[in-house]
Amino acid sequence: MIQAIILMFDAVVYIVALLAMIVIFPQFTPASIERHFNIALLLGITCFALFSIAFPVIVDKRKVYAKDVIFRIMAVVVLSQSFFLILWHTITRESANEMAFVILMSALLTVLLAVTRGVERIAIGQFRRLGRNSRSVLFVGSDPSLLKMYHEVMLDPMAGYNVRGYYSDEEIADAPQELKRLGTIQDLYDIIDGRVPRSFVIDDMYCSLAHTETQKLRKLMRFCNACVIHFYYIPRIAYTKKMYFKPELIGENVVYTNYHEPLLDMKNRVMKRTFDVVCSLIVLLILVLFLPVIAFIIKRQSPGPIFFSQLRTGMDGRNFICYKFRSMHVNKDSDTLQATKDDPRKFPFGDFMRRSNIDELPQFFNVLKGDMSMVGPRPHMVLHTEMYSKLIGEYMVRHFIKPGITGLAQVTGFRGETKELKQMEGRVQRDIWYMENWSFWLDIKICFLTIWQIIKKDDKAY
Repeated sequence: MIQAIILMFDAVVYIVALLAMIVIFPQFTPASIERHFNIALLLGITCFALFSIAFPVIVDKRKVYAKDVIFRIMAVVVLSQSFFLILWHTITRESANEMAFVILMSALLTVLLAVTRGVERIAIGQFRRLGRNSRSVLFVGSDPSLLKMYHEVMLDPMAGYNVRGYYSDEEIADAPQELKRLGTIQDLYDIIDGRVPRSFVIDDMYCSLAHTETQKLRKLMRFCNACVIHFYYIPRIAYTKKMYFKPELIGENVVYTNYHEPLLDMKNRVMKRTFDVVCSLIVLLILVLFLPVIAFIIKRQSPGPIFFSQLRTGMDGRNFICYKFRSMHVNKDSDTLQATKDDPRKFPFGDFMRRSNIDELPQFFNVLKGDMSMVGPRPHMVLHTEMYSKLIGEYMVRHFIKPGITGLAQVTGFRGETKELKQMEGRVQRDIWYMENWSFWLDIKICFLTIWQIIKKDDKAY
């Protein structure tokens, strides 16, 4: 919601900047832009929007630095205006003042957007101070390290953290009145085990139990995994040894989480998102050329829609609509039954599309939208998410990152129908390994392995 509002403001800023160029700097504005203002405005906003997808706004993030915001503004402005210049020159064949216009327009846009981002950050902070768009936090334990973390997350009200309280067998010494004790550890276990109705909804859990209390920690982690809650272990002040946790920095505090996620790093996310946007744009532009032929054959062989849309589970456990070319006759079991090798629901061209992966091509639109990535855990239908999350303890962990068109599990023998539980367990293990060991080159490798599978015809592609 916040991102959509910010993008609307950005469109207004772009209109103001273009009008300012025409009024204040007419000598540097190509005559063709003044003559065809509406077309120039539409094309400019389109270019700006496309690169805004590649470099999403981050002023709504909990912790954000000014240099990162400025970098994104400059990246979007420079790339979008350069792309606009190329397209406008191609359309009008006019070269007068084009370069000077782009330089001045870029400088003006950068200044206006920097001011706008500052205002937006302040507005978001005020919004969060009212308790909206906040991130709920629960503490477990009574170690003084929790009190230090409490002051860290509450130091900046603009970050929007809402500490619910803490569960512990003892009171936290010198805790402020606002940090309320909710009950004992056993009270928390009664909630986890379902003996007592759950009275809270949280996003993050910070735990400072002794690292020797392995069973208690595992119980808490299983609960967080199942509920898509981020679990963080805070070393007790008397202990510094980590168990099976990975260190992360929150402010000046070292915490340990049970999963290491390279994609929490902003540089890695920008790199992956840029790769996703560029690749999806290329594929979708090529797909447009073949779309009429594919649509004609699908309609010819099977009455019904060209595209098949299905609700699937995405990042953070949120559902999204996943698009594919329809490869089966319209049937009532599409949201409950997996495709099998000799599935009677498939029509001939649909079977060919599934074996050659052509049916997956519309998912590049999901990638462009930001619902999916090129590489990541394959998104499952909602029914399977509900079923396997009850059978596999770490199943929901794979939703900490965006789902992908292809993934590590798919290129290492875990593609297609899952007839046995151990097949899904193997897929989940590989999805979590990918999440913890992500690199740009790993994505490239998986993409090439996927292409190789298509060429050599994988027997599990049905």
